[in-house]
Amino acid sequence: MAISRIGKPERPTAIPNEEQAISRLPWLAERAYWSLGTDQLVAELETSTSGLLSVDAAIRLAKFGPNALAPRSGGSALAVFARQFRSPLVLILVFAAAVSTFVGEGHEAAIIGAIVLASCVLSFTQEYGASRAMEALQQHISRKASVLRDSSERTVDVENIVPGDVVCLSAGNLIPVDGVILESRDFNVSESVLTGETFPVVKSAGRSAPEASIAQRTNAVFTGTSVRSGTAKVLVVATGARTEFATIAEALERRIPETEFARGIRKFGYLMTEIMLVIVILVFFANLMLHRPLIESLLFSLALAVGLTPELLPAIISVTLARGARMMAASGVIVRRLDAIENLGSMDLLCTDKTGTLTEGVIHLDGSFDVEGNASEVVLLWARLNATLQTGLKNPLDEAIANAQPEQEERPSFTKIDEIPYDFVRKRLSVAVRDVAHQQILITKGAVQNVLEACSFIQGTDGLKSLDAAERQAIDEKFRRWSAQGYRVLGLAIRRFQSKAGFSRDDETEMAFAGFLLFLDPPKEGVRETLSAFASRGIGVKVISGDNRYVAAHLAEAVGLRSDRIMTGEDLSKLTKNGLLAGVRNTDLFVEIDPNQKERIVEALRRSGHVVGYLGDGINDAPALHEADIGISVDTAVDVAREAADIILLKRDLGVLVQGVDDGRKTFANTMKYISITTSANFGNMISMAAASLYLPFLPLLAKQILLNNFLSDIPALAIAGDNVDADQVRRPRHWDIHFVRRFMVSFGLLSSLFDFATFAFLLLVVHATAATFQTAWFVESLLTELAIVLVVRTHKRLWRSHPSHLLAGLALGVGVIAIAIPFAPFAGWFGFVPLAGPVLAGLLAITVLYVLVSEVTKGRLFAHGGRGKHRRKAIGPYLDRATNRPTRIAG
Repeated sequence: MAISRIGKPERPTAIPNEEQAISRLPWLAERAYWSLGTDQLVAELETSTSGLLSVDAAIRLAKFGPNALAPRSGGSALAVFARQFRSPLVLILVFAAAVSTFVGEGHEAAIIGAIVLASCVLSFTQEYGASRAMEALQQHISRKASVLRDSSERTVDVENIVPGDVVCLSAGNLIPVDGVILESRDFNVSESVLTGETFPVVKSAGRSAPEASIAQRTNAVFTGTSVRSGTAKVLVVATGARTEFATIAEALERRIPETEFARGIRKFGYLMTEIMLVIVILVFFANLMLHRPLIESLLFSLALAVGLTPELLPAIISVTLARGARMMAASGVIVRRLDAIENLGSMDLLCTDKTGTLTEGVIHLDGSFDVEGNASEVVLLWARLNATLQTGLKNPLDEAIANAQPEQEERPSFTKIDEIPYDFVRKRLSVAVRDVAHQQILITKGAVQNVLEACSFIQGTDGLKSLDAAERQAIDEKFRRWSAQGYRVLGLAIRRFQSKAGFSRDDETEMAFAGFLLFLDPPKEGVRETLSAFASRGIGVKVISGDNRYVAAHLAEAVGLRSDRIMTGEDLSKLTKNGLLAGVRNTDLFVEIDPNQKERIVEALRRSGHVVGYLGDGINDAPALHEADIGISVDTAVDVAREAADIILLKRDLGVLVQGVDDGRKTFANTMKYISITTSANFGNMISMAAASLYLPFLPLLAKQILLNNFLSDIPALAIAGDNVDADQVRRPRHWDIHFVRRFMVSFGLLSSLFDFATFAFLLLVVHATAATFQTAWFVESLLTELAIVLVVRTHKRLWRSHPSHLLAGLALGVGVIAIAIPFAPFAGWFGFVPLAGPVLAGLLAITVLYVLVSEVTKGRLFAHGGRGKHRRKAIGPYLDRATNRPTRIAG
């Protein structure tokens, strides 16, 4: 047994001159502290091996600040507001205002400046509110750590750890500080985030050479690395920005893969930018060739650029995602990365373990049996000693054993000598005890096959017997029979020693198999209905478990999953990359899986075309969580799993995740509504104005009128984040489709332009409008059509069959009233408007109504075609048939 310890525990004492002591700490962190002796380090840090006093820790926290790489805040309100003016579109408008001022058009410049300020205020209120909301949500999942304070172990926020603290680490912990090891037991640390080394490094107390690299400092641990096995106590030397991780944080920062939705938004931005540049440049030079005034042509072209651009898209996305995150938080789902919301809505396959998700997760010990299959109090006693005396990774099986009440109280005559912690290779845990006769007993429990590998004997009622092939077969038959009944079965073995100084893995040989422990974790109530809910939303479920095939198959049958399509870890290890790609498509249960195989399964499923979610909470789930499109963990997970996840469930319940999927799809749908609005009437109107400017003897709208039109039409868009979403839009995974967006834009853009030209004809040929009347009427009609199209394209149903949110409907109606009233307002002259006659208004309203009706027909045909068109995303994975739970392929 590898035990390492330096220094004797001391009781913490108050520090006589705390200011003088802590002034040396930054200097100490810059020295080769890993080469110093523990006594020297303790003295220079003015602490003890029993940790700090709470009062001293508070003084140091005030001096050095929180243990964090960067401030948590997303920026002050003033900084967020100032950031709005860095937008290229805002800068274009500021330039336009400056040009107007320069040529003596102060009135024009004032109007443009007012619109710029109003737009920035709108965007600021949305972004600032979203950032504050996300900060509040992050508070739910702050990291904790165990430290020694006031001579006792207590849990504190990671940010409150200070130099001089003593941190207690165990398997699964993400190490929060830089420090040196005071004592350790079989302590293995993964340092790949710093060194790139794949395999864990053995760490122990001692000293390293002053010139040692990070990988060679075997007595030190570093922020950002993780504990794979064992336990340790670490003296904290550096925190926050003074750690090794902080010095290379920019280079080490994990590059988050661009989500499908973010990639689609980027491509959409490129498309709109290209269209904007082409149109603006053509219109500007065409107007110059028609001998229009230079400044007027320039302002008109710049206004067209603003009108063509979805300038509120970043704010709409931020608000929609933040609102989605708040809705999900109310359902018990905390979002760590906003981009993950769309991925959650796009998910068509969920991979999960069975414990706590498909089962109740409250495991209880159902029985302890000897080798013959008879109930045994002795086996229970040995199991309780093993479970209660081990200090490594806590797990529900040990808790179940500890909570089991034996018929006879244990004899208080056993003393713990040593332990051999659990690891994922041996799949066993051993504890050495001494009985009243001073005989040493090594008690080992773990997976039955792994315990049998260490055994040469069986512990019968009449003493030791040799473990022959017949006995092994009998043990295996009992194991299969109990597993097929749904029990999780562990094996237990012992070995007696007369006198031994220390224990290691090498001592797990020549053991005597003593009996079985049977655990029961029944299917979770309502899980069958939850799986049906996933199926109805186009999401398949695959189980990835380390349990044996018999237990997994029994549970699958109980909850309604297929139990005949199984792949074991042994089968998987024999498959090539392409072989696994073919195999995962026809597998529902992955059983007896080693932790390092989980990532391979997820990677193969993604390669086969799925959008994969992975739910895990263990030490070795982190690689699979990173590999998945959407990593999901639980609030009680180990540190490394929580930090690798995109989504945190406050309780381990698939029902909560179903609601999260719905919220993700609603968020996606509302974001797409704004894009649809931008690429329909708004886009069409700007194109029509650009074309009309080439043929009319005057500009169809003045620059300030275009900007006002654009500003007013954006107001209802702010309510899109909270708009109602039709049920049919959350029934299947949603995906970004740039081909459909382009087709939508062309279809509705042409339709909008067609009615624009009809409006031009009405105004020029019927009304014989003057320039001012034409511009006023066109302003009113274009704004009305933009408001109407908001209500049309927000739903795939008929307009009158889907009700918008009260806020959206109210804003659209209010802005529509303003559009009609503006020409009659006292300030109308500022914008160049004139009052419109009643027949003109009636004609404009008739054109708008006809436009809405034709748009409804066009929408129906477009969405029907989009559902089966060749540009739709191909079938992306299994959708479970609700009757059979068998995967079927449908267009996604």
